[in-house]
Amino acid sequence: MAFGLRKRGPSKFQQAADGSMTLIEHVRELRNRLFRASVAILVGFGFGLWAAGPVLNLLRKPYCDLPKFQEPGVTCDFVQLGPADLFLLNLKIGLWVGLIIAAPVWLYQLWAFIAPGLHRHERRYAYIFTGLAAPLFAAGAVLAFFVTSKGLEFLLNVAGSEVTTTLDITRYVSFVTNLILLFGVAFEFPLVVLMLNFVGLASGRKLLSWWRVAVFLFFAFSAVVTPTPDPFGMTALAICLCLLYFAAVGVAFLNDKRKGRGKEVYAGIADDEVSPLEFDRDPVTAGDRVESAAPIAGPEPVAAPAPIDRRYDDMT
Repeated sequence: MAFGLRKRGPSKFQQAADGSMTLIEHVRELRNRLFRASVAILVGFGFGLWAAGPVLNLLRKPYCDLPKFQEPGVTCDFVQLGPADLFLLNLKIGLWVGLIIAAPVWLYQLWAFIAPGLHRHERRYAYIFTGLAAPLFAAGAVLAFFVTSKGLEFLLNVAGSEVTTTLDITRYVSFVTNLILLFGVAFEFPLVVLMLNFVGLASGRKLLSWWRVAVFLFFAFSAVVTPTPDPFGMTALAICLCLLYFAAVGVAFLNDKRKGRGKEVYAGIADDEVSPLEFDRDPVTAGDRVESAAPIAGPEPVAAPAPIDRRYDDMT
């Protein structure tokens, strides 16, 4: 008994890539992917609420590890100014943790909806940039946590011993998380440099010529975002950004070499320099003999028109 195998049609990715998917099908696919992403975030939010306590203790660690709290009998306490501040803070921490836990799911749903509109090489570049973005952001977050632990001691000692300082838990957590977010985003700058090179807007040689401006901007940015005026945190962030910039420039040089950039005919000539002329020393040989053109015959005489009375009959 023969069984016929049903032929599978093109997948949704193929339909979206070749343009055969209708507008209603695009909207339906977007709805389904948003629903899956929302369910994943909701599940992650549940785990985030469960882990809100340990995460809050981790965020409190830079403050509670200060030398003044290591003395016997001194406790690390915070203040809650509103009756619902701690509850709302736990919800906020749970949401952030849920977004991080569900990131593989909602990032995949976002990518699966956008990827059909990209070319193959664009999708390959997106895989590379996405793979580099997560570790760079994590490195920036670790550096921010380290700088925070060093900077809080200076900030709290400014008031002096005659002022008792007790931090609000909500404002403290916002300070730490904003600093982590800012440092993590700053560590994504090398990806912008690589993107400029990969799309052909800036070569590795051009990026290297900007190193003085880049170093100045890195130190200025670090001086603004670091929480302390001491040179320690500023220098740590600026040196990390400079190293990442020069690493990105090195990758740009390798990419230029792979694509053969800089080997064009006029690549090494300045804009105001005259291009060299190539003199062809090969002798010019005579061409083939051209036959003379034959005379054109004159036009034949045109017959005179017949009289008008001969052109029509009696009826016309």
